[in-house]
Amino acid sequence: MKNKLGFDFSHLRGDLLGGLTAGIVALPLALAFGVSSGLGPSAGLYGAIFVGFFAAFFGGTTTQISGPTAPMTAVSMVVIASIVATFDGDVSKALPTILTVFLLGGLIQIGLGLMGLGKYIKYIPYPVVSGFMSAIGVIILLTQIQPIVGYYAKEDAAFVEGFKPKAEEIILDNILKEEAGEGLLVLEDFKETIVRAEHITEEQVHKEAQTLAGKEASGVIGAFRVLPRALGQINWLEFLLALGTILIIYGFKRITTVIPSTLVALFVMSGIAVGFNLDYRPIEAIPSGLPMPNLGIFTHFNWESVAPYIFTAITLALLGSIDSLLTSVVADNMTKTKHQPNKELVGQGIGNTLGALFGGIPGAGATIRTVVNIKAGGKTRLSGMVAASVLFIILIALGPTASKIPAAVLAGILITVGIGVIDYKGLRAIPYMPRTEVVILLTVLILSSVWNLVFAVGIGLVIASLMFMKKIGDLTAQQSDLKSLEEETWDDEIGFPKDLKQEVFIKHIKGPLFFGYTSDFQRLAAQIPSTASTVIIRMDKVPYMDQSGLYAMEDVVVDLAKSGKKVLLVDISAQPRYMLERIDIIPDLIPKTQIFGSFNDCLKWVKENVTDEVKA
Repeated sequence: MKNKLGFDFSHLRGDLLGGLTAGIVALPLALAFGVSSGLGPSAGLYGAIFVGFFAAFFGGTTTQISGPTAPMTAVSMVVIASIVATFDGDVSKALPTILTVFLLGGLIQIGLGLMGLGKYIKYIPYPVVSGFMSAIGVIILLTQIQPIVGYYAKEDAAFVEGFKPKAEEIILDNILKEEAGEGLLVLEDFKETIVRAEHITEEQVHKEAQTLAGKEASGVIGAFRVLPRALGQINWLEFLLALGTILIIYGFKRITTVIPSTLVALFVMSGIAVGFNLDYRPIEAIPSGLPMPNLGIFTHFNWESVAPYIFTAITLALLGSIDSLLTSVVADNMTKTKHQPNKELVGQGIGNTLGALFGGIPGAGATIRTVVNIKAGGKTRLSGMVAASVLFIILIALGPTASKIPAAVLAGILITVGIGVIDYKGLRAIPYMPRTEVVILLTVLILSSVWNLVFAVGIGLVIASLMFMKKIGDLTAQQSDLKSLEEETWDDEIGFPKDLKQEVFIKHIKGPLFFGYTSDFQRLAAQIPSTASTVIIRMDKVPYMDQSGLYAMEDVVVDLAKSGKKVLLVDISAQPRYMLERIDIIPDLIPKTQIFGSFNDCLKWVKENVTDEVKA
């Protein structure tokens, strides 16, 4: 029963129940991911609402629930921290640039879908994905140590004090740069510089020192740097709130899975903190009222600020696509349906674009929330729209109440998320995996954790590609051979005339003729003895030939022609033949009369045109 917009209301009850359940499950995660990103809980809620609604409306997976996810948040966190640092720690000034990068990521995702690239996402190697996911888990776990114990580097007076000399240097350096830009800086006259320097306040120095302290304590490396200080200044109330959250999440699952344990932990621990009027640290206040578009994306657009993060926007688009389509496959397996990958990418891209416009963090298809939706009865895209609508209602009606949630409770939730994201299956398989795949997995894991998520994945893909190409080249070389008919005979070569076995040599190519194999193939001409007057190249098992393979073939054929040898091609597929015809190897170097559809046809030609020169 579909209306004009294509909505199917025949499963309305199941969609409402599934969407309601998924929306409730998404609430604590959206808040936690927003806080973790650095933009606050409202950014997580906005992301869950806009990405969730529009990805469901325009997407290609009927039961998908979308919103902020651990991988997307981890990358976003790195981007946000980097951009905020360039704006001297001022989030409000950095926000237009941050949201512009997120918006570009959404637009790129739409482009990927429109170009039909959805079907290629599945070719990302498993070791790269495994290493990346485990790194996400490590990053979340280590970066939540500080909020769990109630330590905040910017509020550690002794720690901040150590950065004041550096802060003064930076402020003075900024003054010099401003004067140089204004044309006031003259070597013989520093009066203006001295005047401005005298007006530097203690508050300015303290604020800059706080920014430097926060930067020093950020990320995995930063977490290790301040770990001794954090453990030496534990706020036991914050720690107990986080610990209670973790225990309830894991413990309640043993009682029942009907009610989400994360939601139970959120309500119970928040209720305890508020009910007993404990002196805890709440999350950042969630704005009341309707979300409003951040027009600063357009009015404060600065290409120089955004340009360094173009590759990051591409990474967000690719990661969001991978994350979403993997969830789509899970949904397909559960519902026995078939998702539309390109349409799904367009839907996710639209959701991320609009989410960025309203200040939300990027999201993707969320596996756990999608599974919850399906198990609760969700059947159509209405369920995803209902889930987002539930969060919207909570935002409008309960924003001030949600602002009382303890920060330590969300940190505890994120700890369980980090533990769940780690790919234990991939890590356990390390002793049994090929060494090349272990290298890729560990490289991505380590570099993602301690350096840069974006570059780590790129390096992992490059290494995986190079190793794959080398492996295919080695296999092709190993399986292919150059032997006279006296040394090896295929089944259809058994009846070959004995008196011509010295004159005819056969090259069996078993695999793609591509750049990873060209050097071995080019040695063909040098290996053929002078007795051979004819070379048969059997291409039965060559499904593909690239440009490098094409020119390698040309070099070999030219060398053979110069030495007076004729080349016969047998059973050449359409793609390799097209490549050979493109540069006129066929028919200029190899006439069409020397190309055969089967070895039997080739054998007839040999009997008619090749003579026994050795005995003669």
